[in-house]
Amino acid sequence: MDLALAPETLARWQFGITTVYHFLFVPLTISLAALTAGLQTAWVRTEKEKYLRATKFWGKLFLINIAMGVVTGIVQEFQFGMNWSDYSRFVGDIFGAPLAFEALIAFFFESTFIGLWIFGWDKLPKKIHLACIWMVALGTVLSAYFILAANSWMQHPVGYKINEATGRAELTDFWAVLTQNTALTQFFHTITAAFLVGGAFMVGISAFHLARRRHVPVMRSSLRVGLVTLIIAGLGTAVSGDLLGKVMYEQQPMKMAAAEALWDGEAPAPFSVFAYGDVEKGHNEVAIEIPGLLSFLAHNDFDSFVPGINDVNKAEQQQFGPGDYRPNIPVAYWGFRWMIGFGMASLGLGMLGLWLTRKRFLLPAAYRTGEDEVPHLVLFKKPLSPKLASWYWILALWTMGFPLIANSWGWIFTEMGRQPWVVYGVLRTREAVSPGVSQAEVLTSMIVFTLLYAVLAVIEVRLLVKYVKAGPPELTEADLNPPTRIGGDDAHADRPMAFSY
Repeated sequence: MDLALAPETLARWQFGITTVYHFLFVPLTISLAALTAGLQTAWVRTEKEKYLRATKFWGKLFLINIAMGVVTGIVQEFQFGMNWSDYSRFVGDIFGAPLAFEALIAFFFESTFIGLWIFGWDKLPKKIHLACIWMVALGTVLSAYFILAANSWMQHPVGYKINEATGRAELTDFWAVLTQNTALTQFFHTITAAFLVGGAFMVGISAFHLARRRHVPVMRSSLRVGLVTLIIAGLGTAVSGDLLGKVMYEQQPMKMAAAEALWDGEAPAPFSVFAYGDVEKGHNEVAIEIPGLLSFLAHNDFDSFVPGINDVNKAEQQQFGPGDYRPNIPVAYWGFRWMIGFGMASLGLGMLGLWLTRKRFLLPAAYRTGEDEVPHLVLFKKPLSPKLASWYWILALWTMGFPLIANSWGWIFTEMGRQPWVVYGVLRTREAVSPGVSQAEVLTSMIVFTLLYAVLAVIEVRLLVKYVKAGPPELTEADLNPPTRIGGDDAHADRPMAFSY
């Protein structure tokens, strides 16, 4: 390791570890909030107990997840001052604005209504209580938007000027920062990917219980909701990914070229299925390609020219001065493929599940009166082989992890593909680190955070496993008969306000 670059390298590792870990919770929080709100809406409209039990079950898992997301997210704020003080000093006027909106509007908005939702089950009328969880879902989306707007400015800086006297970037058009096409397309892609995570999570846990023939009415409905969510979100992720790819090509042609290991520009440019090459020599030794597909993905034209890594590197050397402007090619290339591969695998398993449930559901057809168990499994009009059914349950359970892997590699590709820039074309990563932080200090904080997050991971998994195994809760009289108006005689005023779970 080059000792001169060691603090930068370690700071990047620390930020990467903590950010990827934190982002495991973000998409699940966004999607579970909306899915829980949807299930509660179904209960309010139909008054069917299975929807109320499903709301409480998935809501409990949502609360565990959002709590861990908040804890791990706080660390991200500190890192800007710890290891990236020069970055904070240079772009704080711009980067801080959307983050302030995220905290003041989205986060406090979200936390206020989540408190009302948690403690208002037996205090608030049905529809007002339902509105609270929808406000929480809206808050999670707003929070994501402001953070993505800040990140999009790093990918494509707009609405700013450089103050030569202070050497800082200053905000001139906040509306441009919030509404530029990078922010809009990245938001669309991230939200659809978030619902891919939530749909897979719901499918996997429903499959876990249905394979054991437990909580059948609740899990049958949950499975169906999860499968539909998985397919809609998967298709949305594919469409939004195509749009984002076109924006990426226009704004960061190096990232597009690195994602395809395209060393020299071609017309038409092929899409790489598999490639192995020599980064130092700048060419591929093995390449399996689909002719013209990359040109279509970049321009909607199978014959258009797409510049390669060597072309873009020379152009950026002329624009920004001597240097190597190539990212880590293997990470960009394989990260792009793992993102697409695991994401589309999730979509495929969702389609398979929906096809298998098209007649009778991949579920028990009947259950004993007063019990939550079933004697046998029936798929269509005839029983399916138990061995074949068990294979689908196993696949459904594994599906839970696929979108998380896709999301993680998507962000690794997005951030690593931008290197050596922390703000594309404006500020290099090596210029953004804290100048007074030593290698030992960064290494110490990285080890501490990694160990802390490992402990939190154990806590998170144990809590989720505990409540997943417990299944949907039994309902009380207060659950089934909430007050009709605030402060009314039926508002259980004599009962102390308590956490519903």
